Amino acid sequence: MKTWLTHHLQALRATLTQMLATPFSSLFTLFAIGITLSLPAGMAVMLDNATQVASNLPNPNEISIYMDDNATPADIKKLQTTLSTRTDIAHTQFVDKQTALTQISQQLGLTRLVNELPKNPLPDAWIITPADTDAQHITQLVSTLQKFPHVALVQADYKWSQRLDAILQLGHDLFTLLAGILAVALAAITSNTIRLQISTRHAEIEVSRLIGATDRYIRRPFLYFGALQGLLGGMIAWGVVFVSTQLLTPQVQHLATLYATTFSIQPLSLMQSAALLLISTALGWIGAYFAVSRSLARIEKR
Repeated sequence: MKTWLTHHLQALRATLTQMLATPFSSLFTLFAIGITLSLPAGMAVMLDNATQVASNLPNPNEISIYMDDNATPADIKKLQTTLSTRTDIAHTQFVDKQTALTQISQQLGLTRLVNELPKNPLPDAWIITPADTDAQHITQLVSTLQKFPHVALVQADYKWSQRLDAILQLGHDLFTLLAGILAVALAAITSNTIRLQISTRHAEIEVSRLIGATDRYIRRPFLYFGALQGLLGGMIAWGVVFVSTQLLTPQVQHLATLYATTFSIQPLSLMQSAALLLISTALGWIGAYFAVSRSLARIEKR
């Protein structure tokens, strides 16, 4: 056990020495890896924040019923009775015109302007939640509700929700494709770096094999180098994404205030950060493993 630990410490020390011996080329490679990883990581942040925004939007399956101006309290009461007895409606909520006007004026900061209006321009409304969220069922329900007395307009917003879900799904598919391509690119970068190192230490490797060194012993420092290179590249990618989110947050918050809401970009979570570092380390190790294995196979043939 002590010998095994000593060999690994020696390999790690040799890796650090090799990196410090060529600081400029090492930094260039690390930044190349970091920028490569920051693209899918940044896209993951964008998708997570977009999903969060979508989840905070009003229920897309809700149907709004707007009454006409001639509707009396008795008409509203009659419609309430009708809606409450329908089995295809799960929930109903009545919003009177004065409450709706007060909410809008407060949200948009137009209280003074609203107070100067000669009369309330908004109608009384119902917000209902269908029992069945199937698109065909909602369409049929909208058609039925539109025929009720004193109903001016029935509006269902499920179509924009379907479009939004399709856009988010497309974004996730593009993320998966981009992450796969860049993962191969990262492994290739590491593999090329290791191959250059092996070419400069070719004589040393051959001597080591002549004196009985195993492939595992020869491979170990290169694997450490690839893994450490991937880890440091992942840390740079995390830093790039974090700084980018901090720079964009004020602009996003300003945009949100224009729509009378609040929103702040959420950076990578703890789990996402850990996954980024683990994946970058693993890809560096994999790239190094294949590069060393191919080089050792060539030496063996000679």
